[in-house]
Amino acid sequence: MNFQETCQYLFTRLANYQRQGAGAFTKTLDNTIRLAEFLNNPHEKFKSIHIAGTNGKGSSASMLTSILMESGLKVGVFTSPHIKSFTERIKVDGQEVSEEFVVDFVERIQPVIEELKPSFFEITTLMAFAYFERSNVDIAVIETGLGGRLDSTNILSPLVSLITNISMDHSALLGDTLELIAGEKAGIIKDETPVVISQTQEELKHVFDQKAKSLAAPISYADQNYNIIDLGIENGLRQIEIPELNEKYTLDLIASYQTRNVLGVITTLDVLKDRYGIEVSSNAVKQGLAKVVKNAGLKGRYQILQEAPKVICDCGHNEDGIIAVVEQLMSESFEKLYVVWGMSNDKEMNKIMRLLPKNAEYILCQPKIERAAKAHELQQVAIEIGLKADIIEDVNEAVKVTVENAGASDVVFIGGSTFVLSELSEL
Repeated sequence: MNFQETCQYLFTRLANYQRQGAGAFTKTLDNTIRLAEFLNNPHEKFKSIHIAGTNGKGSSASMLTSILMESGLKVGVFTSPHIKSFTERIKVDGQEVSEEFVVDFVERIQPVIEELKPSFFEITTLMAFAYFERSNVDIAVIETGLGGRLDSTNILSPLVSLITNISMDHSALLGDTLELIAGEKAGIIKDETPVVISQTQEELKHVFDQKAKSLAAPISYADQNYNIIDLGIENGLRQIEIPELNEKYTLDLIASYQTRNVLGVITTLDVLKDRYGIEVSSNAVKQGLAKVVKNAGLKGRYQILQEAPKVICDCGHNEDGIIAVVEQLMSESFEKLYVVWGMSNDKEMNKIMRLLPKNAEYILCQPKIERAAKAHELQQVAIEIGLKADIIEDVNEAVKVTVENAGASDVVFIGGSTFVLSELSEL
């Protein structure tokens, strides 16, 4: 098989959450463990940081990756889902895994795939671990795919676990209350292994405290260690200050919601230093935060695609994510706001779309995947809640027409789903 045939094999022949949704979620680590054993347990051959949470996992992973790279370490990072190419999921020092490695890996374990029938994510997780072992990374930053307790990445024994925040998402799989979801995310906490919580949520604190106590795991709440002052945008980049460190930083991830991820990252670095003697200079932190997009290759986090009209895309897709994006969007200056919007069909369309700005014109699209919500169903919801919405099903045609109609002082926002961004020809 060539690379395209290999990707097709992975996407279509294996259970795939990105394409199918809940039916592809595996509620056991058995396949992951057996695959790891077949590969001689590659995850035991490198140091790691493990990250779970509802929002901010990918951004936090990319910040840590960039900072550790600036410290001179060889850094692997595993994130999901990808936006444009499968190879985005697995990187070493910002370089995506080669297509040749992907093909060779799948061919090597194909007999085991045919025997175990593992999921797409189980295969991808072990592919990342094998690549990091072969690349001889100094450390790898590993993001969970879904939840934590039963996530394939949870066979790791990391140096430190980081949990970003908890909000309602994937309720059918993780639980229909924040407490239940927090319990699933807390599943990445390991025996005597430090855990950092980025954002204190008082109603959930007992979940993490009890889990950490039961495993003798030292626990830190980042926003109780540090404060952050948002100094706003200067020269197109966000400026922040952490008074306790007497330091100012520049972020190339410009959305204000990124500030909540920074404290978890800083506290995780503290753990690496205090517990393991891994020193990261203040200059490496500054350079790393200023070059996250360049170093880690992060896409789709309040990413500006062009100016005049200003075109912005973001992959936020659950309630907390949408609230954060809308807050940032409404801080923009514009004469008119256009929103190109599509969703997956397992999201609560009515609930999420009620969070969107009323003073915008909506163009509803439909990504070319099984899980896409039908554009006409989105339009029905839009009408019910008083949004002005037209339909152009093809994502790129919707963007093209909208940008052509927009004036130089208008803003065009593209979002609602990672699947919308994945089809963008300009991303």
